[in-house]
Amino acid sequence: MAVKTIVVSAVNIRRGGTLKILRDCLSYLSTVATDSGLRIVAIVHNKELVKFDGIEYIEMPSIIKNWGRRLWCEYVTMYKISKKLSPVDLWLSLHDTTPRVLAKKQAMYCQTSFPFLKLRWHDIIFDYKIVLFGLFTYFAYKINVYCNSHIIVQADWLKQNFSKLLNVDSEVFLVAPPQESDKTWPEKRADKDTFDFLYVSIADCHKNIEEICKAAEILEKEVGKSKFNVYLTIDGTENRYSRWIYKNWGHVESIKFLGYLPRQEVDLHYANAECMIFPSRIETWGLPISEFRSTGKPMLLANLPYAHEASIGSKKVAFFNPDDPYELAGLMKKLLTNDESSLHPVVGGNQYDDTKIYGWDKLFESLLN
Repeated sequence: MAVKTIVVSAVNIRRGGTLKILRDCLSYLSTVATDSGLRIVAIVHNKELVKFDGIEYIEMPSIIKNWGRRLWCEYVTMYKISKKLSPVDLWLSLHDTTPRVLAKKQAMYCQTSFPFLKLRWHDIIFDYKIVLFGLFTYFAYKINVYCNSHIIVQADWLKQNFSKLLNVDSEVFLVAPPQESDKTWPEKRADKDTFDFLYVSIADCHKNIEEICKAAEILEKEVGKSKFNVYLTIDGTENRYSRWIYKNWGHVESIKFLGYLPRQEVDLHYANAECMIFPSRIETWGLPISEFRSTGKPMLLANLPYAHEASIGSKKVAFFNPDDPYELAGLMKKLLTNDESSLHPVVGGNQYDDTKIYGWDKLFESLLN
């Protein structure tokens, strides 16, 4: 039986949700590589972040230093690598570009929604790289895009918007939501006497953390400081944005700055929290939403397309204007008084409908056929 070669390129992926996607992808390929006669080659920043058996690694740690190196890598270096590995049956780019390569089939995974982010002036002040990255991806997505037999997105709203942005027929897109597994949650602390709100996020300015902080400050003035906590997974030292957050709201006693949490501790906070708040201004999916959904507890979510789609099937959700901390504070206050009248089920489609692809096995089956 002829060996098929699959190349996964992901030279700029190092953290967050994009790293989880890369790890999940390679973890699956590792399980099938030996038995199915596949040769798997992963081109990555650092193989120690994503090391699995049965996979050949090519490390490129210097590519992240600037976009000039990244462009050279995508359109010159990758071509040379593809010639050495030829014949390549499938080249899957997991990071928003279509490299110039020799391959029977190519596919691109859209991991960022920044081309659709409505920019604010303070985005430039806090992290000009996000602004430039949004502009960069706007153009980078279009280069060689028609070489792809498929373009993978996590949500229908991205399929619709990318189809218009890239002028690509919607039939080319595969919608593959992040895979969810059955979860057994840790026991809730028995000694709790406060109502705990939780926001799991990294310290990027589009995460809109300040709106939660403003709402917490408003709520403290109305109900006092001892009735609730707002847990944030930043510590106020990560970057200019988080330092600004801590400087302006570090004095608010109800806000608890946790810093980065390993997976097990995230699950503990999911179990102990009474409510998830998610005010982010843009997401490809919003993984904490679908993770927290399985707890069955209330969620207060930004009234944006990604949140509506990620929360389908939830029983207790209220949507709020992500630019209005007073509206958010009002919803939080209702929950503190056991008033759930603002919460409603999220309908509008079945999260497991047959237009979507669930699982890496089904996704690679579609890509290779």
